[in-house]
Amino acid sequence: MSPDTAFASLSPDPEALLKTLFGHDRFRGQQRAIIDRVIGGGDAIVLMPTGGGKSATYQLAALCRPGLGIVVSPLIALMRDQVEALRQAGVRAAAFNSSISQDEYRQTIRAIDSGTLDLLYVAPERLLMDGFLAMLDRITLSVFAIDEAHCVSQWGHDFRKEYTGLGILADRYPGVPRMALTATADAETRADIRKHLRLERAQEFVDSFDRPNIRYAIVPKMEPKQQLLAFVKAHPGESGIVYAMSRARVDDTAEWLRGHGVEALAYHAGMPPLTRQKHQDAFLRQEGLVLVATIAFGMGIDKPDVRFVAHLDLPSSVEAYYQETGRAGRDGLHADAWLAYGASDVVFRRRLIDESEAPDPVKRVERAKLDALLGICETVDCRRNALLSYFGEARGEPCGNCDSCLAPVETWDGTLAARKAVSAALRAGQRFGAGHLIDILRGTETEKTARFDHQNLPTFGVGADLSQKEWQSVFRQLIAIGLFDVDHNQFGALKPTEHGRAVMRGERPVRLRRDIAAATKAALKKLTAKTKAGPPAELGATGTALYDALRAERARLAKEQSVPAYVVFHDSTLADMAARKPRTQEDLAQISGVGQRKIEKYGAAFLAVVREYI
Repeated sequence: MSPDTAFASLSPDPEALLKTLFGHDRFRGQQRAIIDRVIGGGDAIVLMPTGGGKSATYQLAALCRPGLGIVVSPLIALMRDQVEALRQAGVRAAAFNSSISQDEYRQTIRAIDSGTLDLLYVAPERLLMDGFLAMLDRITLSVFAIDEAHCVSQWGHDFRKEYTGLGILADRYPGVPRMALTATADAETRADIRKHLRLERAQEFVDSFDRPNIRYAIVPKMEPKQQLLAFVKAHPGESGIVYAMSRARVDDTAEWLRGHGVEALAYHAGMPPLTRQKHQDAFLRQEGLVLVATIAFGMGIDKPDVRFVAHLDLPSSVEAYYQETGRAGRDGLHADAWLAYGASDVVFRRRLIDESEAPDPVKRVERAKLDALLGICETVDCRRNALLSYFGEARGEPCGNCDSCLAPVETWDGTLAARKAVSAALRAGQRFGAGHLIDILRGTETEKTARFDHQNLPTFGVGADLSQKEWQSVFRQLIAIGLFDVDHNQFGALKPTEHGRAVMRGERPVRLRRDIAAATKAALKKLTAKTKAGPPAELGATGTALYDALRAERARLAKEQSVPAYVVFHDSTLADMAARKPRTQEDLAQISGVGQRKIEKYGAAFLAVVREYI
C-alpha cells in the first residue's frame, strides 16, 4: 500500500472522519445511529435508498474500530469504484477479486499481515474459501459489512445462492459486529436476511425510501422506440441507462439509438467478457453516454451522475423497479425514471413465473409482487405515494414530481366496457387472447371469427364505440387489475377471474385511465421540462462558466489517473465551488464533499481555476 494513498493515522471520532475524509459537516438520517450501534459491537440491518449513504455507515464504523473491515460485495465494478474512491479520500482500501494482478494480490496480503489495511472488499465466494477464512482467523477484524443483502433471500428480486453461506460468520467470529445493507427489502426479504445471516439480535434501521430528486413517469407502449428516443433526446449530453428484457432487444435498441444520433453502447451477459467490461468502463468514465442493458448491469454501480433510467419492458417487481430506477441521481441532483409497458409485457412476465421451476409458494409471491408493480403502473394517483406505500411508508400530499401529478391522465367509468370484455371471453369459451376478443367486440370480420362462427355471438360488435387501441388499453388494464388470468398453455387465452365475474354480476365498478393522454408529445414535453441537472440557474453567466471550467479540470485530472471523473469530485461539489468561489485551502475545506486528502491532492489545481474567474 503506497504511503501517499493513506493518512498515517485517523481519528476514531465518526464526525471528525466524516469531515476529514469525505468533506461533509453532518450525518444524514440515521447514519450516526447506525455507526454508533456498530462501534459499540452491535449488529445492524440497514435499509437505506440508493444514494442515501449506506457505504459511509460501514466504512466509518470499520475505521472507528480496531482491525480490518471486511466488505462483502457481489460485483467487481462496485469493489473497484469504492476502493478507488476510498483511496482518493485517504483510506487504505483494497479488493480481492479476479481482476487484480498477482502483484496487487501479494501487496494486499502484505498490508493485511502488517496491519496497514483499513478495508478489504471481497465476493461472498472468496470469503467462504477455507484459506481465506484461515487468514481472517489470525488477524483482528473490525466489522463484517454484507452489502446488497437482499441477495440472500429467495423472495427477493436478485437471489444469489452464495449469499446463504454467510451465516457461518456468526459462529466463527462472534465478537465481530455484522451489518447487512440493502436499498430494498420488503417484510419477507428482511425476515430472510435476519434468518439466513444469523442476525437474530440485529437492530433494524429503515430510512425513508423517498428519492425526491427522481421524477417518475410510466407510459403505455405505443411506438416504444420512438417514445424512448423522444425521452433520451430530452437529456442531451447526459448519462443514462436503458433497460430491456432480452439480449437481442438490447443489441437492437443500442444500434437503433446510435443510428439516431445517440451515443449508446450495449451491455449483457451474452457479450464477450472483454467487450462487456470495455462498455461498462466507458459508461463509468465517459460523460453523456447511454448504456442499453439487461438487468445483468447495475447492482452496486457507484456512478453518481446518471441522469435517467429508462425501462423498455416491465421489471419483475416493485423492488426491482425501485432498485433499478435508484441508479439515477445518486448525487441528489434531478434525475428521471421512465417506464413504457404494454399488455404483452404483463403476459410475458406472468408466463415466466408460471413456467419457472420455482416451488408454488415462490410463484405465488412472485405473482403478488408483479401485481403490486402493475398496481403502481395503473394508478391514477401520485406514483411516488403508491411506490412508498408499497414499502410501508405513508405520505400525505401528492409529490408534484411524477407524471400523475404533472400531467394527470383523464379517467373514465370503465364498468360497462369491462363487462363487455368479460362477456366476450366467456361466450368465446375462454380460449382466445385479447386480439381476437377485440375483433369480436368491435365486430371485425376475420378468417378467425368466421372459422369459429363468432360473428354470431351476442357480443359481436357491442364494443364498436371504442377503437382497437382503446380496447388494447382496456384489456391491458383489466389484466393488470386482476379481472383476467392469462392461460399460457392455451397461447395466452384470457380467462375471467372471480373479480371479473363480480364485475359481470354488477357487484364491482371499474375506473380506467385514458392512456392516450400520458403518451402525447405535450405530456412528454411537460414531464421533461427543466430536467437538466447542470449548474444552478442562480450561478449566473460567470458562475456557469466557472462550473464548466471546473468540470474540464476534473476531467483532465481523472484522465491522468484513469479513474471516473466523479471519483475526483461530484458535480454537486463543483457547483458549490462555482457558487462560493473559494480563495484559500481553508475556504475549500468548507465546500461539501472536499476532504483533507483531496485538498492536499487537488486543492492547488482547483483554486487556480477559481482565481481566473474572480
